Amino acid sequence: MTAMAPHSVDRTALLVVDLQNDFVHPDGAYARGGQTDASIAALPARLAPLAARIRSLGGLVIATQFTLVPARGGEPLISPHLRQLRPFLRKGDFAPGSWGHATVDRLQPVDIVIEKVAYSAFYMTRLEWVLRKLDIDRLLVGGIVTNGGVASTVRDAHVRDIEAVVLEDGCAAFTSEVHVTAIAALKPVAAITTISEALAVLGGPT
Repeated sequence: MTAMAPHSVDRTALLVVDLQNDFVHPDGAYARGGQTDASIAALPARLAPLAARIRSLGGLVIATQFTLVPARGGEPLISPHLRQLRPFLRKGDFAPGSWGHATVDRLQPVDIVIEKVAYSAFYMTRLEWVLRKLDIDRLLVGGIVTNGGVASTVRDAHVRDIEAVVLEDGCAAFTSEVHVTAIAALKPVAAITTISEALAVLGGPT
């Protein structure tokens, strides 16, 4: 795929994948569990100028929020593989409406919020319905993790004929090696660009 080409901002949205307090903030669930990474922590500030530029042009910022749905007694419904990977997750983490569940302040205000329960932002959510209703057919995608939520969402966009442009420096994984491998694997299904290149195409400062 080629790098990002000009496109109507009315039909473009910035999709921010899972940059939530429980993932990113020093007081969030992942920091409590010792699962932090400097490249992930840097993403909100890196993406903020692009979000601001898209808003100023009348475009939309859509944020996905990974969600642990409370069951009986408020205990979260956690899939077995996630429970094994992240045993520190507990009652209240990523709960709908909680501080930890929210998109980080640096990227607010968010125009549309999509709650999701799995890697892909399309799986059992209203994202596709919203995009079709608003005639959005291009997503600029950033967030975490490159090999998880980002990759799954981009591949699902591809099979739905929704163009995805992956912001290489607007995504991160828990290791740089995993991030680089994931970006390379997405090249057959998405354009790969940088935040500065996206700003240039949109007419914003680089």
